[in-house]
Amino acid sequence: MAKATSTLDWCVIRLGEDHNWWVHETSDPVRWDVDGLSIVDPRQVSHLIELVEPLRDYGFDQDVFEAAFIPFRIEKDLGNGKVRLKRVKDSLFESDDKLFALADTLDEENGPYADLLDHLTRCRVKMLNDLFEFESKLTVDEVEDEIREDQNASFIEGKAIHTFEELSAILDFMPAGYESDDEAPAKEIDEDEDLPELDAEEEEKLKNDDSLKWDEDDEDSDDEEKKEGDEEDEDDDGDEDDADEDERPAKRSRRR
Repeated sequence: MAKATSTLDWCVIRLGEDHNWWVHETSDPVRWDVDGLSIVDPRQVSHLIELVEPLRDYGFDQDVFEAAFIPFRIEKDLGNGKVRLKRVKDSLFESDDKLFALADTLDEENGPYADLLDHLTRCRVKMLNDLFEFESKLTVDEVEDEIREDQNASFIEGKAIHTFEELSAILDFMPAGYESDDEAPAKEIDEDEDLPELDAEEEEKLKNDDSLKWDEDDEDSDDEEKKEGDEEDEDDDGDEDDADEDERPAKRSRRR
């Protein structure tokens, strides 16, 4: 079957208030409805490529990703937050140019972009089940239901969902209670978990080890030294008084 996007040669995009790019006009207005039609910018493309990289170990197919998008590059800045883009045949993964990516959504149910959403969801679920020990295995249906619930909330509020947000919801998905860092969650810290177990005899030795007693012993030692120091000061004061009266500095030799 011939690809339905063959006549889409250029498009004009505008920068929205949400700082995302949205399609304003296309060279094929018959098949492409620009109402709520979003496009992924070069910065977002780079971020998505980073997010899919860990999925390669879980069956990610780069060709499925490439087939789901129509690449464009900037042809002219039209001013007033609008840019004209020209279609190219470059690879989103290999091109050195900063490319925009328009999702091929002409067939929303069975088209290449719909295939990509399903593919990414399955890869993400495989990765999460491999990295985390869930009480029960995470399923594709569970992920899709949760994401769809959030999307429906946006639809009710009259908000169009940007392609980047739709893909990020899948690639960043984590069940409630887990961190979104693509790594196994840190276990709750048990203060005694890494400490070796001691038998009664060894524990008694540690209790009687003077080298491990620093709190009470040091405090007692400090108090004794302070007390001795005070007594010496009193003796010195008394000796100085006697020396003044008798004019005999008998005690000064002790200070040298």
